[in-house]
Amino acid sequence: MTTHAVSASEHFAAKLRYEIDPADLATLRGGGARPLVIDVRSLASWKQGRIAGAVHIPGDELELRAAVEVPRDADVIVYCWGPGCNGSTKAALVLSQLGYSVRELIGGFEYWAREGLQIENESGRSRLPIDGLTAPLVG
Repeated sequence: MTTHAVSASEHFAAKLRYEIDPADLATLRGGGARPLVIDVRSLASWKQGRIAGAVHIPGDELELRAAVEVPRDADVIVYCWGPGCNGSTKAALVLSQLGYSVRELIGGFEYWAREGLQIENESGRSRLPIDGLTAPLVG
């Protein structure tokens, strides 16, 4: 194996350790696991819609609030809007520097919603129609 191949292998193994996609998070939760899912977006974004069961700690407040609101032994998953947002990457960095076990939800809220997974807002819980470009359509 070449040095380049080893580096690539290590890179992808690390990605899988520190990232999770919407389908894998849904499967994890469906199996009874209860990771602490943190929405790091703004309050306006949170009110617009969020992953059902998530907690809201805006990214710029995370360092101050984590010690009180995030248990040290929690399996933490952070998310922001979607692939064009690096707020969850920044949040994961902060939490990892504070000693937490943390993963980033790739695709963020956008892909969670587009895959037809449960979302909520002040009006209650719902699911958007599945986007055939992000998840297989049933049938």
